[in-house]
Amino acid sequence: MKMKTLAAFTSPRIAWVLLLGFSSGIPLALTGTTLQAWMQSEGVDLRMIGAFSLVGLPYTVKYLWAPLMDRFVPPFLGRRRGWMLVSQVGLALAVSALGFSDPKEATTAVAWLALAVAFCSASQDIVVDAYRTDVLEPAELGPGASAYILGYRVAMLTSGAVALILADHLSWRVVYLLMAASLSVGVVASLFAPEPADKATPPADLREAVVDPFVEFFRRPGAMGLLAFLILYKLDVVLANALTTPFLLELGFTKTDIGAVTKGAGMIATIVGAFIGGGFVAKWGMKRSLWVFGVLQAVSGLSFTLLAHLGHHYPMMVVAIGVENLCSGMGTAAYAAFLMSLCDKRFSATQYALLTSLMALTRVVVGAPTGFLVEAVGWQMYFLLSTLAGAPALVLLLANPRWIRPDAEEAG
Repeated sequence: MKMKTLAAFTSPRIAWVLLLGFSSGIPLALTGTTLQAWMQSEGVDLRMIGAFSLVGLPYTVKYLWAPLMDRFVPPFLGRRRGWMLVSQVGLALAVSALGFSDPKEATTAVAWLALAVAFCSASQDIVVDAYRTDVLEPAELGPGASAYILGYRVAMLTSGAVALILADHLSWRVVYLLMAASLSVGVVASLFAPEPADKATPPADLREAVVDPFVEFFRRPGAMGLLAFLILYKLDVVLANALTTPFLLELGFTKTDIGAVTKGAGMIATIVGAFIGGGFVAKWGMKRSLWVFGVLQAVSGLSFTLLAHLGHHYPMMVVAIGVENLCSGMGTAAYAAFLMSLCDKRFSATQYALLTSLMALTRVVVGAPTGFLVEAVGWQMYFLLSTLAGAPALVLLLANPRWIRPDAEEAG
């Protein structure tokens, strides 16, 4: 019998995933926009502030040490919860140390501490992704993805906007210590969250931990087509979002207009979309959800085409950003649930880290030539092309039903 959608959302496991999503979302701004604001307020050279973007490198190469977290088991709390606790304690210590640093007088030390925060944060991401992949039942993958996105987004708001507001009234040291304290949410989840029901045997050695995840994946029917699908599924969203801010500025909208709508209505729409998406994954199953939300996230780009035609039209700007974020949120929930369903639980840390790196590859490679494309065809045609870019992934999905596990397809 298919699990009812509401029952999938009310599973206790979903609540723990929500808390872990919050813990995962806290660190990103603390080495990004919030740290940049702190450095700017201390008078650090703008060129140095820009160079600090390099401290985010661990997020892009986390697959390099993910096999270690599959292979080795801490002597407490098990393979997943043990590594979660280790990474979270290390993260809290690194964030606290960063709060006691001096960006102006000890910039090099700040850089190393920020790098330590990013490394611990990426390590937490590895093991949290593996844990939710292992612990969630097939029927809970969609709702679990939604809950994780909600926790992550709320955390980004906390360590971003809320931290900046607090910094107007408190010292930066106190702000960073408060952010470190907020990570206790993840520590509580690590200590008390349930163990996965199916405890897969860890790899026997490092060779098995490094090599076997690739061998297992590429032995699957249609593996190369699956890789192409994973790269292409969010291509339309990447293209639509790559130059959104320059596009809106060129139309004459102020930075305040853009910030208020994208960070306000846009974030709310993304969260609502993620919950709608997760609910329908539980109701419809995986393939139908990926197809429907893939169509919606592609077609939503047409709202920007209409905005480009209308020009400076505030109501249409709100609608375009809201619709795009709503549909993208649905697609993201289905996509994240699909990634979890693909992982072999023996190597879920490594395989999930590798699969998510494909998303980063799409953003980096596809984003690079977008400015040249706009110069060549104009904004209206650019957004129309971004809509059409969603078609190849949907064709691949229809042509390869073997990608979807029967238990995931019948999860609804």
